[in-house]
Parts: sequence; C-alpha cells; structure tokens
Amino acid sequence: MLRHLSYIGLSRKNLEHNIKIFRGLIPKKTKLAAVIKANAYGHGQNEIAKMTERFIDYFQVDDIDELRLLRKVTRKPALVLGYIAKDELLEAVKLGCIIAIYDIERLKILNNIGKKQRQKPKIHLKIDAYFGRQGILLGELDKFLSEAKKLKNIRIEGIYSHYSHLKDSKDLSHTEKQIKAFSEAISIAESHGYKNLCRHISASSGALLNKISPSHASMVRIGIGTYGLWPSLQIKRKFQKKFNLRPVMRWVSHVAQVKTVPKNYSVGYGLSFITKKPTKIAVIPQGYGDGYDRKLSNKGEVLIRGKRCRVLGIITMNMFVVDVSHVPNVRPEDEVVLIGEQKRERITPGDIGSKIDTVNYEIVTRISPLLPRIEC
Repeated sequence: MLRHLSYIGLSRKNLEHNIKIFRGLIPKKTKLAAVIKANAYGHGQNEIAKMTERFIDYFQVDDIDELRLLRKVTRKPALVLGYIAKDELLEAVKLGCIIAIYDIERLKILNNIGKKQRQKPKIHLKIDAYFGRQGILLGELDKFLSEAKKLKNIRIEGIYSHYSHLKDSKDLSHTEKQIKAFSEAISIAESHGYKNLCRHISASSGALLNKISPSHASMVRIGIGTYGLWPSLQIKRKFQKKFNLRPVMRWVSHVAQVKTVPKNYSVGYGLSFITKKPTKIAVIPQGYGDGYDRKLSNKGEVLIRGKRCRVLGIITMNMFVVDVSHVPNVRPEDEVVLIGEQKRERITPGDIGSKIDTVNYEIVTRISPLLPRIEC
C-alpha cells in the first residue's frame, strides 16, 4: 500500500556529506550558515532545518514568514536577509533574529523598538558591492554609519555583501572588483569604531572557488551546494570529480494508469501530439500545479523501471502522459522518478533546466510545498 502517491524524498546521508565538504573548504574558525530560504530550495524548510541544526552555526531565511515557521522547530541563530515590513519589525525582534539593514529609516525604527523592549536588535549591514540590488552604496556608507552611531539601542554586529558573477569561474574580474569594494566597506566601518564585525560575502560558489579571504569571511552562507546541486555548469565541470556533491532530493510519483492508444490518436490538450502508431502510455499524477513545468510538454522525461520515458502532449495542472511503449510490464503504482536516480539512470534539476532554458535553482524552488517531504 502506497503511503504517498507523490512526494519529495530527502537523503540525510547526502545532506551531511555535502555539509562536511563545505566545512572542509572554509577556515576552521569561519562560521557556516545554511541557507534555507524558498522552502530550503524546494527541499522543505523545517525538514532540512531539523536535519542540519547540529552541523551548522546559523540559518538564513528571506522573510518573517520563513522565520515564523523556523521558530516552530529551532531557536538556532537566524539571519533574515530579505525585506521585513516596518509593522513586522517588532515581531521579528521578538522572534529572535539578525536583521539585514540598508536604510537609516528602518534602523531608527529598530532603535525605538530596542528602547521599548529593553533589548538591542541584532543588525547586519548589507553593502551593495557592485551588485545593483539591495544594499548601502559604498559612497554613502560613511554618512550612514555617522547616523547609526547616534543610535544606542541597536547592535550592529555584522556586515555583508554578495557575489554577482562568481558562477562564471573563467572571468573573475568583476569578483575582484566586488572583493575590493567590500574590503573598503569593512575599513570604513572600522574607522567608525565597528571592529570585529561578522563579515560574509561568500556562498557556495565562493567556497568552491576558494574566494574566502580571512579578512572578509568570518561566515560563509551555503545554499545550493548544501543540497548537492551546483551553482553553475562551469563550476560543476571544474569541480565535480574533486568534491562529489551528492543530491539530497528525489522527486517521486507513481503511475496512475497504463493503456495503449491507437494510431492517429491525440494525447492531451491542444492536439500537440498525435500518435503515429499504437502507443502504450502511462498517466503520471503530477503537473504544473505541483511544479512540473508546462514548458516540459513534449520534451520532458521521467524514469520508470529504470528507463527514460518521454512526455507526450501538454503538461496539465495535475497530470501528464509519458510513452512507455519500450518499457515491459509497466503497471499502475509503479514508481516514477521526476528528479533523482532509478537503477542506473538519473535525471537532475540541471537536466530539466537545460530543456526549458532555466537554472536548477528555479526547477527545485518551484516544486509545490504541498508535496510531502520525507526522509528516506
């Protein structure tokens, strides 16, 4: 009897293996933050949090909704590096977190909260080091810190930034420009009396490419690599034999129906596929509502009995059809692998992404959070 028709399987063994690899890549005193935003890159936020808690120093989430959820399972230090609305800052402080700040107005709000609550909210300053996203511009940092020093009910304990072009390991000129800017930001902060700040700029790519200088890396944030996925194809080609990251996720469903349709028979909406001969098909109870992208229509593949089976017709909201003419003895409730290994075959998020011109990050983060996440 099937416990779940469709689910996301999680390998604790592979997860711990990947964390161990990154521990070995960073200096001994450098802290490790596990990035579990976006439902832990589709793997299941709290499931991953419980598996990793004893191996890491911090969690990193994006917003207060993720923080609320995280606090149901752990009080581990947590960085909220995305946006928190003004009227939610008080709750964020009460939930206990480190808040990313890049504007003086919100810093003043936190200062008032700190005064009323008689506790100093913990702050990490976000520096826009040639990224062009959130953050304090280098030329505005001196003025910002002059204002910040007047606020006595906050605790600025960290400064950080983010690489924007490190996934292209062949051209590191922009990365070096970012490193220089971040180093200047640290020097400016020190000139205002903010010494020994927690400093972090590197994520998985930075660790793999050894872009972790002790002067600006008291913490490293590992995201995609935690889950056994590569930040880019270039980095994968360069390091996969050396580091052997292991995928944590396995997306599994089961065959709902098997039948043979005749020649000249339409499959699915829009008459996008017409059989040229009698064809044995299997109906799979997953679809774009579950995160299996509609652009995989007529081009995606799944694994059944260790064989690659091509998607026929249009992916619909909760089901699609595959050709199993070449697979003997297929039956209802046979296992179907959308992502992961089956016998000697494997389908990766990168494989899927290459078919629809996107990245592995998008493939996994768009998997429905309603699917059960099960350690297996």
